Amino acid sequence: MEKLKKAMERIKDKEEKEKKEEGLVIEPLTEKRVEYYPPFTPVYTQSRKFTVDPYHLIKNKIVSIDSNSPEIEYFKVLRTRILHHTKDKGWNTIMITSPLPKEGKTLTAINLAITFSKEFNHTVLLVDCDLRQQSIHKLMGIPNEKSLVDALVDDVPLQEIIVWPGIEKFTVISGSRTTQDASELLGSVKMQALLTEIKTRYPERYVFFDLPPLLNFSDGIAFAPFVDAIILVVMAGRTPLPDVQRALELIPREKFLGFVFNKSKFLEETSYSYGYYARE
Repeated sequence: MEKLKKAMERIKDKEEKEKKEEGLVIEPLTEKRVEYYPPFTPVYTQSRKFTVDPYHLIKNKIVSIDSNSPEIEYFKVLRTRILHHTKDKGWNTIMITSPLPKEGKTLTAINLAITFSKEFNHTVLLVDCDLRQQSIHKLMGIPNEKSLVDALVDDVPLQEIIVWPGIEKFTVISGSRTTQDASELLGSVKMQALLTEIKTRYPERYVFFDLPPLLNFSDGIAFAPFVDAIILVVMAGRTPLPDVQRALELIPREKFLGFVFNKSKFLEETSYSYGYYARE
């Protein structure tokens, strides 16, 4: 926690001294700026297709859809670091959560997942695991009714709940159906079997799961044993350090990949600034 504390203090100091300057708080790894062309373009013949409106995405701060957006570089750095820590281990299922609400975890999950889909060798599935209040399909402008709840409760096949939003190598599970039995479903044997199917069907696929805040609901605690890695999104300068520590105590430390410091006020401003702190 001492490293985390020092990192957050550096963020605070930088904000006070350079309020008008955008940039990463923690020095990023170098990433070659090369445009890659995927060796394959998957054809989604079974998933439901809906072409999203790029203007709707950008309006909702989904900046990764625009290759000219300056903010996308932050997500590329995050992608590089996550690949560095997961690829050799064979990890491809990543849970994204936060200690508290309104820390930007869902937008981080969407932007990061789309950025991963642009990488040379991977397809991506983004799964909305907030079963009480689905939001990914709303943010992306996808009029979809079926969600993960349909698969867990009514045994609806995966291909009927997966949507291809017209973004190359990217699919999503999110819909309007919700439930209050979220933690029970997410910790169930059926969920474990479903995740195994998702994980192993396409070995080159990365799967990102957006979970509710750890300190508000037990959903993430129930779901954590099933994934390979966990990322915590915290609002720099706002999330109390004791809450960050409490959240860390609720997840398996061997699966903790690192923090994403969300320095901008995601829902209120148009600018982004991220830092990434990886667990040593």
